[in-house]
Order: sequence, then C-alpha cells, then structure tokens
Amino acid sequence: MTLSAGDVLLQADGIGVNASWGHIYGPVDLRVRRGGVTVLVGSGGRGRTALLLTLAGRMKPSEGSLTAFGAMNKAQLLFSNAALGFIEEVDGIGQTIRVRDVLTEQLRWQAPWYKFVGVGNEDDLERLCRPVFGPLTLPSLDAFVEELPELTSALLRVAMANLRKPPLLVVGGIDNMTRTRSTEQFLDRLIDLGREQTVITADVNGVVPRAGITDVVEVANLTDNEFVWLEREDANQ
Repeated sequence: MTLSAGDVLLQADGIGVNASWGHIYGPVDLRVRRGGVTVLVGSGGRGRTALLLTLAGRMKPSEGSLTAFGAMNKAQLLFSNAALGFIEEVDGIGQTIRVRDVLTEQLRWQAPWYKFVGVGNEDDLERLCRPVFGPLTLPSLDAFVEELPELTSALLRVAMANLRKPPLLVVGGIDNMTRTRSTEQFLDRLIDLGREQTVITADVNGVVPRAGITDVVEVANLTDNEFVWLEREDANQ
C-alpha cells in the first residue's frame, strides 16, 4: 500500500505542556498530512521531545486542542495508533546487552501471554528489522548494542519500536546523528517507511524538500528564542 499525502492526520491548535515546575513548550500550531515524512524544524531539547511525545499520544497537552484520527484530545486513541522510537527517554536500550537480547525481549512483549517465545534468531532479525534497514546491513545478533555504529543503533531502535507498524510513526530528531552521511541515510530509510505509514521526525535546521518529504514545518515556542539562535549557530559551525 502506498499512502498519498493529502488529508490532515493530526491538527494541533495552541497546544502546550506545563509541568509543576514550569513551562515546557507551547503554544504550538501545526498540522501533519497523511503519508510520507513530516519534518518539524525546531530547537532540540526537552520542549521538542515533549512535543514529539504529545504527537505520539504519550503525553497529554495542558492546553489547546489536538485532533488526530478524527478525534479531538483523545490521547489513548492516538497512543494506540502510533509508534515512538529513537527517543532516549522512551526507548533507550541498555548498552551492555546484545542485539539478540533486545530482539528476544521485544518478541516476548509482542506475543500473547500463553505463547512460548524462544530466543531470537536470524530469521526473526530479518523479518523484524529488514523493513526498517532496507538495503543496509543488519547488526549481528551477538553484537553489543554499545558497539553498534550510530546509524545501525538508530535503525535498530526504530525497528523495535515499529513492530506493530501502526499508521503513525514518530521518530526522534535526525539531528541526533553526529555524521552527515548517517543523517542522510537515516532520512532515506524514514522516507521509505513513509510509503506505508505517516512519519514525523525533527531537525534543528530542517531538510531540503524532496520526494517523500510531505512537509517541512517550522515550530515556534519550543524553547527560548535565544537558545534556538545559539543552537542553530553551533550546528552551522
């Protein structure tokens, strides 16, 4: 199935989140069209992370309205239709364990309680990770997560988060990659996933629009403007 970017999947009007200790982000207005990859342009940090969590139904806005899948302010509906990956606060993988252990744990979480699930094998790795990795090399089952190249590690986290393949996939900022080539390949893989899902990610400087990129959306009020300016200056050095 190939999705066409057209109708609006998510519509945020003045959403924001406040904690007991202060303001996190907002107000934010944005829309995400169905299909392809939407890149949110904004400073990294807790505000952007909280916004991504909100768009995946993992955090409720304190203010404003968020309409998703035809329902307003229904975080549970959004939660059940979204996967969230490559965000350390949510899907951080223990660094001293092997890929095989990560795979086995996820297989057991996904299985019915009455079904025995053995240790993950090469067939499981191929079946669950190939849709995300595409032509790129899969990690070895015996490799330690902490020793994986950054792109391989990022794609593994997305693959483990996306086992159900829900309609919406929210992915942490592609600017978390330290190498330009890794960022480009990571985005290529998200674009491929966007053929069958709606993908949301973020980048402090945005990306050049091209096939598979549905929208590049500037997002204000994620943090103080001074910090936004400094972060973009550092990224361009």
